[in-house]
Amino acid sequence: MKINMTHGSGGQATSELIRDIFAARLGNSILSRMEDAAVLQLDSKKGRIAYTTDSFVVTPLIFKGGDIGRLAVCGTVNDLLAMGAKPLALSAGFIIEEGMDTKVLEQIVDSMAMALKEAGTQIVAADTKVIEGRGGLYINTSGIGYVYEGVSFGASMLKPGDGLILSGTLGDHHACILSHRMEIENDIESDVAPLNGMVEALINHRIRIRAMRDITRGGLATVLNELCEASGVSAIIDHKAIPVKETVKGLCGILGLDPLYMGNEGKMLMAVHPEDTQKALEIIKNAPYGESAALIGWVKEGKGVYQTTETGSLRTIPVLYGEGLPRIC
Repeated sequence: MKINMTHGSGGQATSELIRDIFAARLGNSILSRMEDAAVLQLDSKKGRIAYTTDSFVVTPLIFKGGDIGRLAVCGTVNDLLAMGAKPLALSAGFIIEEGMDTKVLEQIVDSMAMALKEAGTQIVAADTKVIEGRGGLYINTSGIGYVYEGVSFGASMLKPGDGLILSGTLGDHHACILSHRMEIENDIESDVAPLNGMVEALINHRIRIRAMRDITRGGLATVLNELCEASGVSAIIDHKAIPVKETVKGLCGILGLDPLYMGNEGKMLMAVHPEDTQKALEIIKNAPYGESAALIGWVKEGKGVYQTTETGSLRTIPVLYGEGLPRIC
């Protein structure tokens, strides 16, 4: 088998690549959980930390609503938040292609600084490498944070009856990048944002969160399938409840895309204890970047992910197969 672009889509091919090559050789009890960040116990007195790493290869480097610098910071911050951790510090590695304009690089690093300030964290270690190329840029970021005391949620903790809350509209980032790549003129902006204010508010109000995932490559459908599989449950989502901006709907209609499989960079999916669902939704709506949040469905017994239809039936929602063009992160 040769590696192809589908292996970077975040869907079924990506899962198989990780399972068959990386996990098979590097796997351990922590890595096998396949969470957004690893949670590590320091010792019985000092609590737990979360650690994550990610690489960013988006084209174009600068897009409506953000750029690769803001994306690198927010992506890593949100992965830590998804495990209930307060981001403490990040590292950044810059792989710069020969010919890159230093003015563009300055703009991107300035954007990173602004995103770090908004997220309340900092870059404490960094590295640069220059390679042959055509003026491109790749960024790797790692992040570390401490897990809030008393907080424990993960992919395998969903239970029947839990509410499924989506923190905002689907497909914004994916639609933005695709529009740039196809030179389609519209007002769609990326949703790239750090969600620390939202997550911290939920934790401060002691909302009983079962699991949390940021919805990036593979989209809501893939993320929800992964959670249900890990927990041995099913989920039903209401097609009428899923928030999608009209401009994104229009683009999807023209290009035949499904927002359920489109990536975001500023949205969370949360499974919440049934008694806390409405309170959690209210908190999210009043938090930064959460004004379009919605309760989109419920966890059920069984297996698989399903969506209601206009006729009252259910359709199966599988994970993403093939390549989710374009490269969005």
